[in-house]
Amino acid sequence: MSTKTPYDVPPGSRSRRPDSASPDFPRHRPRRLRRTPALRALVRETRLSAETFIYPLFVCTGEGQRREVGSMPGVYQLSVDEAVREAAAARADGIGAVLLFGLPDTKDTVGSGAYDPEGPVQAATRAIKREVAGMLVVTDVCLCEYTSHGHCGIVVDEEIANDVTVEQLVRASLSHAAAGADIVAPSDMMDGRVGAIRTALDEAGFTATAIMSYAAKYCSAFYGPFRQAADSAPAFGDRRSHQMDPANVEEALREVDLDIEEGADIVMIKPALPYLDVIAKVKAEFGYPTAAYHVSGEYAMLKAAARNGWIDEPRAMLETLTSIRRAGADIIITYYAREAARALG
Repeated sequence: MSTKTPYDVPPGSRSRRPDSASPDFPRHRPRRLRRTPALRALVRETRLSAETFIYPLFVCTGEGQRREVGSMPGVYQLSVDEAVREAAAARADGIGAVLLFGLPDTKDTVGSGAYDPEGPVQAATRAIKREVAGMLVVTDVCLCEYTSHGHCGIVVDEEIANDVTVEQLVRASLSHAAAGADIVAPSDMMDGRVGAIRTALDEAGFTATAIMSYAAKYCSAFYGPFRQAADSAPAFGDRRSHQMDPANVEEALREVDLDIEEGADIVMIKPALPYLDVIAKVKAEFGYPTAAYHVSGEYAMLKAAARNGWIDEPRAMLETLTSIRRAGADIIITYYAREAARALG
């Protein structure tokens, strides 16, 4: 009586164990396509590209200024000349767009520095458009960096007044467009601001200037390092009256719908990682150009863990950005843009 099993293969046989005809083993073997880097790349569903990244820059006044942000290793407050150098280096890495935030010398209660034609964002926009060929310039439109109280709008009776704030945002958007911004990005979450900005841009002849709306911006704990970088922490209270409740997703869909109706060209979800489900729902519901902001706290956590030797930073970085792309983001705003672009080759 033979004691051979389906796994016994004579020496020199070309058959592989276990016997593929055996009912004890699967016909479908997904591992076949995981065996080598070339096979894995061939069937990869989600692909990262430097062209999908937007690189945020913090622009201050002065010259030759390059001040590292303590809570964000590798991120700097840059004077205009240094911002141009950083933008040029990013362009050489294959990145096609920067997002500018301004740090003015002086602030007031109404954020008038936001629309100063000689402000850091306006000056950097002109310089980058002049000196870095092919680079798109996106400008953040908000008042928090420019108000003495650090809030995103004008405070009336201890509340953020919506409509007068929108008037200031319109002024800022027009000044950015006049400086040459390709895209203005209102991040304030005031009601109706996309429509007001679109109307004002069109009436002023800036019909080609696009709007990337922070359409679903949540009141998140992950913005802390940014507020240090942009010197924009509120002096009192918080931003729950205008930024979204982290528990809500149907509200996010309504916000996105409103911004598209008002004329947004790109919609954004912020932050990215705690809201991957929102990114996926927005993309599936609207099929619209969708951006996600990999925010300062998300970046800082990876940097801190890497510095403590707890994670492999390059792998964690790419895995994180891939998850945002996989969720449905067409565009990723990330402080890792240059590092990721170099890692992708």
